[in-house]
Amino acid sequence: MSQRFSELGINDSLQQALANLKISVPTDIQEKSIPVILNQTEDLVAIAKTGTGKTAAFGLPLLQKVNLESASVQILILAPTRELGQQIYNNLVDFSEENSKISIASVCGGIPIKPQIERLKETTHIVVATPGRLVDLVKRGAIDIKSLNYLVLDEADEMVTALKTDLDVIIKAIPKSRRTLLFTATLSGAIKQLVQNYMSKHVVQVEAHMETVGHQGIDHQYVVVEPIEKLEVLLHFLNSKEGQRGIIFCKTKAAVNKLAKKLAINKFSSGAIHGSLTQGIRDRIMGQFREGFIDILVATDLAARGIDVKDVAYVVNYHLPDTYEAYVHRSGRTARAGAKGLSLSVIQKEEVEEIPEFEDELGLVFTEFKKANAQSIAENNGLLWAKKIFKTKPNRQVSEDFKSQIKTIFHHLTKEELVDKILANYLAQNPTDISKPETAKQAKKK
Repeated sequence: MSQRFSELGINDSLQQALANLKISVPTDIQEKSIPVILNQTEDLVAIAKTGTGKTAAFGLPLLQKVNLESASVQILILAPTRELGQQIYNNLVDFSEENSKISIASVCGGIPIKPQIERLKETTHIVVATPGRLVDLVKRGAIDIKSLNYLVLDEADEMVTALKTDLDVIIKAIPKSRRTLLFTATLSGAIKQLVQNYMSKHVVQVEAHMETVGHQGIDHQYVVVEPIEKLEVLLHFLNSKEGQRGIIFCKTKAAVNKLAKKLAINKFSSGAIHGSLTQGIRDRIMGQFREGFIDILVATDLAARGIDVKDVAYVVNYHLPDTYEAYVHRSGRTARAGAKGLSLSVIQKEEVEEIPEFEDELGLVFTEFKKANAQSIAENNGLLWAKKIFKTKPNRQVSEDFKSQIKTIFHHLTKEELVDKILANYLAQNPTDISKPETAKQAKKK
C-alpha cells in the first residue's frame, strides 16, 4: 500500500506545495529514495525510467535539507540539456513555493551568460546547471562550489557518455566529502564506471518497479519497410493521427532537418529541434509544441531530453536508437501521468533481428504494426496533395486580368466537376490504383 509524503518525512510546507500541485501519493522511486536521502548518509544510485517522478524523488528531500542560515551553494543538480535543466528548475520552484527563503538558480547553456553571472552574486542555495555552462562559470570565478554538500546527476547515462570531459572537471572542483545522488534509466557499463570512480564505496541502490511504472501504458510496436517506402509509410501513419501530438526521433541532426522539411512540404503542423539550433529557436519550438500550436516535434535524442509534455499520443523511432537507454528515454515521452501511448519503430528487414534484443534487455513485448497497403498509401498521397492545395496561400501578385482569364476557363464548371477534373489531372501525373477500386471479390482473393 502506498505511503503518503508525510510518512516519508516530508515537512508541512512542502506537503502544502504538493497539495497545491494536486500531488498526494508518492511514486515508487519517490518512496524508495526520499527516506534514504533524508535519513541516511550514503551516496545513492536510483534506477528509474523517465516519467516516474525522479525530480521530486531528489528535489523534495534536498529542499528540506537546505540550510537557510548559510549563503553558500549547498546543492548542485546537473542535467545533460537545458530543456531538462529548466524543467527541474521549474519543478523545484513549484515545490518550494511555500518557502520563499530558498533561493534556486538555473545556469544552463545556450543563453547569455552575463545575466547568470549577475544572478549568482545573490544568495543561492541550489544551482541547476548543464555541465558545459557550469565549467565556464567556474573558470570565470563566477560560482563557488567548494562548499557543496550534495551533487545530483540526473539522467546520468546521457551525461557520462556525451559530457564526460566537463563532468570530470566538475567532480575535481567539488569537495570529496559531498554526497552524490545519481539518477539513471539503466545501470550501463559507463554508469558502473562512474559510480566506481566518483562515488563512495558505500552506495545505496534503489530501483523503481519497472513492471508497474517504467513502461506502463506504452504500446511498443514496429513496422518493417523498404527504404524507398519509409517516408510514405510514415506520412500515412501521421495522417491517421491528425490532431494528436507526437514526437519523431531521428539519429542525426541532418536527418531531423531533412524529415522536418518533408513534413513542412506536406503541410504537417510540425517543428524540429537539435543541438545545432540556437537555444532561442529551441525554446520557441518547444513552447509551440507544449502549447499545442504544432502537433509534431522532430528531434534528436540529446535535444529531446527533458521534454515533459502532457498528451503526447505517440512516439516514432524513424531510426532505431544506438542504445537501450535511448529507447527508454524516447518511448517515455508518451504515456505520461497515467495516460496511454504508442511507441512505433520504423525499421528495415535487416533490423528485425534487433527487436528481440530490445525485448530481452528492457523486458518489453513488441507487436508488429500492420503496414498500409499500396492502395492506402496511394490514396494517402492524394489526400496530402489535396491538403497542400487547400493550405496554399493565394498569390497576390497575379494580375487581375490573368486571374479573370483563368476564371473564364472554369466558369461553367460546378464545384464537383472542377474537383473531378483536378483529381483526374493528378492521377494522370501520378498513376496509381486509386482510380480502380477493389471489388469485394478481389479483396477476398488477396
